[in-house]
Amino acid sequence: MVAGFILRYSDYREMAHMLDKKRKDKVIEKFRTHKSDTGSTEVQIALLTEEIRLLTGHLKKHKKDVSSRRGLIRKVSQRRRLLRYLEREDEKSYNKILKVLEIRPLKKQDSIDDDIAKEAEEAVAEDKDEKLLKEVAAEEKAKK
Repeated sequence: MVAGFILRYSDYREMAHMLDKKRKDKVIEKFRTHKSDTGSTEVQIALLTEEIRLLTGHLKKHKKDVSSRRGLIRKVSQRRRLLRYLEREDEKSYNKILKVLEIRPLKKQDSIDDDIAKEAEEAVAEDKDEKLLKEVAAEEKAKK
């Protein structure tokens, strides 16, 4: 009994939105890169994906569980960072894990260099537009 609240056994089972040992071992076995691998990027991503799926199911049932929602957001962010790292370091493995786990690829982030290049292209395009306008205006004056 916790502050006038009694938990039944079924309540404890519902609270199990964490991976149990058997399920975790299955995921590790499926995604490990060598026999004693327990912490490679692929394994971490797979474990986080399983935890995200469990938490998502829990939150569909318990919509007001704010602390679990916060944990879910943290796990999604961690998985995104790991996926970015894997994409940068080993694109083949990145594509494989996306396919196996059935998750969407990350959106491409524009680098600062890309932003600068886009701004330069826009400036050049604006200069060309201004030049054309001046030419058209000069031609109209010449016609009058």
